[in-house]
Amino acid sequence: MSEFILETRNLTKAFRGFVAVDNVSLQVRQGHIHALIGPNGAGKTTCFNLLTKFLEPSAGQIFFNNTEITHDTPVQIARKGVIRSFQISAVFPQLSVLENVRIGLQRATGQSFHFWRSDRNLSRLNDRAMELLAEVGLSDFADELTVNLPYGRKRALEIATTLAMAPSLMLLDEPTQGMGHEDVDRVTQLIKQVSTGRTILMVEHNMNVVASIADRITVLARGAVLAEGDYETVAHNPDVMEAYMGTAQGELEGVQ
Repeated sequence: MSEFILETRNLTKAFRGFVAVDNVSLQVRQGHIHALIGPNGAGKTTCFNLLTKFLEPSAGQIFFNNTEITHDTPVQIARKGVIRSFQISAVFPQLSVLENVRIGLQRATGQSFHFWRSDRNLSRLNDRAMELLAEVGLSDFADELTVNLPYGRKRALEIATTLAMAPSLMLLDEPTQGMGHEDVDRVTQLIKQVSTGRTILMVEHNMNVVASIADRITVLARGAVLAEGDYETVAHNPDVMEAYMGTAQGELEGVQ
């Protein structure tokens, strides 16, 4: 088996002449946390949408576990184990925390949305659901209505629902966006914790988060790969500093 779980080759997306993703060749190593960063408008989210087939590439190829998935549907890709967190983590606010995770677990039984089944029939999933809640630090909130959770805890629940889908590759799109410092620290440590034995590709703007947990970083600018390497390498790359400029450059320099 290849050391790379995900590869793109010259991945390109053009919208009526505007090239949003420009010949991006990406290699995500098994078991790594790989961060995709870049200034606003760099093409990061478009790249994620291509990987999960919410957009069709204009050119290029996508490979997952050595198998080409360029022409697969979003459902086929998810079934292969590529799970993008927000796709299945739109939590149900009026269900309990445990019930939200249990819905993710129901998918493997072929009964994902059989809400009408008796609680007795679904209770066999409770033990695994509780294991996942323990993994993300939510055991004490199992019976709490999700609507009552603070924002950082909801993000932890979203990660738990993602884990319930048994992903081979987790795609996290700005997992710490909109959080205060305490929640950022908690979710950063959570991502590091759940990465054990898993592979994560994440888009993240917070450079402190990237510096602390990413094994490898790909920098996009104007849709193309500008630099790649560990944090030290990309943080001292003059092209990266020029692309970020101002505040973002200060962030890059400030977390050495």
